[in-house]
Amino acid sequence: MKRPARDSAESSRSITRRALFVGGLQLGIMSVIGLRMRSIQIEQAEQYRLLAEENRINIRLLPPARGQIFDRNGRALAVNEQNYRVVIVREDAGDVQEVLSRLQQLIPVTDEEVARTIEEMNRRSPFVPVTVAERIEWEDIARVTLNAPALPGVIAEVGLSRSYPLGADTAHVVGYVGPVSDYDLSRIEDQDPLLQIPRFQIGKTGVENKLERMLRGSAGTRRIEVNSAGRIMREVDRQEGAPGADVQLTIDSRLQSYAEARLEGESAGAVVIDLETGDLRAIASAPTFDPNKFVRGISVPDWTALNENIYRPLAAKAFQGSYPPGSTFKMITALAAIEDGLVTPDETVYCRGYVEVSGTRFHCWKPGGHGNVNLHESLKQSCDCYYYEICQRVGIDKISAMARRMGLGQAFDLPLSAVSEGLAPDKDWKLAVRGAEWRIGDTVNASIGQGFVLASPLQLAVMAARLATGRRIEPRLVHTIDGIQQPYDSDESLDLNENTLRRLRQAMDAVSNHNRGTAYGSRITEDAMRMAGKTGTSQVRRITAEERERGITRNEDLPWERRDHALFVAFAPADAPKYAISIVVEHGGGGSAAAAPIARDIMLQALYDGPPPLTAYPSADRPRIEEQQKRIEERVAPGARIRDRA
Repeated sequence: MKRPARDSAESSRSITRRALFVGGLQLGIMSVIGLRMRSIQIEQAEQYRLLAEENRINIRLLPPARGQIFDRNGRALAVNEQNYRVVIVREDAGDVQEVLSRLQQLIPVTDEEVARTIEEMNRRSPFVPVTVAERIEWEDIARVTLNAPALPGVIAEVGLSRSYPLGADTAHVVGYVGPVSDYDLSRIEDQDPLLQIPRFQIGKTGVENKLERMLRGSAGTRRIEVNSAGRIMREVDRQEGAPGADVQLTIDSRLQSYAEARLEGESAGAVVIDLETGDLRAIASAPTFDPNKFVRGISVPDWTALNENIYRPLAAKAFQGSYPPGSTFKMITALAAIEDGLVTPDETVYCRGYVEVSGTRFHCWKPGGHGNVNLHESLKQSCDCYYYEICQRVGIDKISAMARRMGLGQAFDLPLSAVSEGLAPDKDWKLAVRGAEWRIGDTVNASIGQGFVLASPLQLAVMAARLATGRRIEPRLVHTIDGIQQPYDSDESLDLNENTLRRLRQAMDAVSNHNRGTAYGSRITEDAMRMAGKTGTSQVRRITAEERERGITRNEDLPWERRDHALFVAFAPADAPKYAISIVVEHGGGGSAAAAPIARDIMLQALYDGPPPLTAYPSADRPRIEEQQKRIEERVAPGARIRDRA
């Protein structure tokens, strides 16, 4: 059917309008494109030609500043210092061997370092910078920069490296950092790209290791424009990473340095705990080592000397060592028996110098015996037979349960490497581990801290702290993180009979302050600072019947490694305890002679917050103590003054 002329005209006008609209839109788009093309081809032609033909954009990681570590007073224990270094990027270098040969003519780089660099580059992605030399002088950096056109892929830069101002004094606690190794990568779960940067430093031991993720921070990025020769033309963009958190420890660096100085010459560990908060004020292990040597790359002679030293300077004895606690364990045995109602504090046991159990004779340290002794006298004079008798009534399971209640046989949750769990053995433990039944002789040995019982100086300090307060003191090492104080909870009661604890404290007071006490020679003579303690001597060898017949060989006549360990635990002031302390001197002999004097000196340093007056010492000791204080002050004070200014 034929359409009317009117409809045809209307349709034609509609098509014309659409065509005009579409045409106009196309024209507008083409105009915009044309103007942009003109801008690119004419106005920005040079810029884009460089980018397209010669230059490219590289993205590189920016290592963050590692968090710093301070003591409780704000003195630096671990800081970052500027480190001038030279790195090379294989992708940009071309002939790597040739470039490194040229570099050797400008700065001191050995053939061994060149070989190590090439090996490391072959293991990494081609665009990852590899460190060739670090800790170099500014003049070396200037020569590399001046000769940059002849050194494609070589970059001179300034970074940060770790430094430990107190050196050996805090080595076992703070630890040290070192380059990431393949072993580190195999055991670290997080996939932080920073770990792929060659020679990136991470914590290896101590707080540096345990708080690694917190101290490390997060990476930033840097977008740089480089030309065809690998030379940096300009920085296009930079996004800074987040620095690591600053950590403040509970350690008092002055007390820590004093403790290390006082332990000098011994193989020993010492721990001081604040009884209000559980703060660890000092954790000293001797001998020690300089952690800065590990950061900078320890030499073979230095490493050999550390490993071959029979005193084991790399071992943190204060919290990693496990030792028979000897007579310092006697308070545990007494508590277990009295709390269970099997013994009263006034009940006496006759000591004739030995006790026979199942056909075996167990000797007291005093061959002639102590006669009738109760709890007070047994601790004051450290009678062994008293504990041989009462332990048979209570049994090992209850003794071990009390030991764990007082802090032994457990690894405290602290940011330290390989914290010892010690051992509070019971019947189930021996059956599971030794495949044998528990014997009554095992209980007798354990009652005086021998046999299977093991404890670290840290655990013994916690035990002393709990005895002094009746509270479940928990040791704490981290005070603040980025200025935020960390919580502590040491107010929980141990639910022990307060009268029993008071009798134990009085007996420990007598150990140090009664003229028949085993630590009387190491007493504090200022009554307001009086110390309550307990000596301990733990055997590391078996004394045979034949040796007893002919006379026991004196410790000083034995090879060092066969001598007894010397121990001492204490708290002070006796009437209002503020600090608890423990000392273990490996193969030191008797606790009263070797460990108690050291504990007394460190305790006084803590109580007076510095050198104590000579009147705090027995008059006969004062000339010797005065000389000792001068010697230690010369070792400690210069570093302390430098840190105070900082």
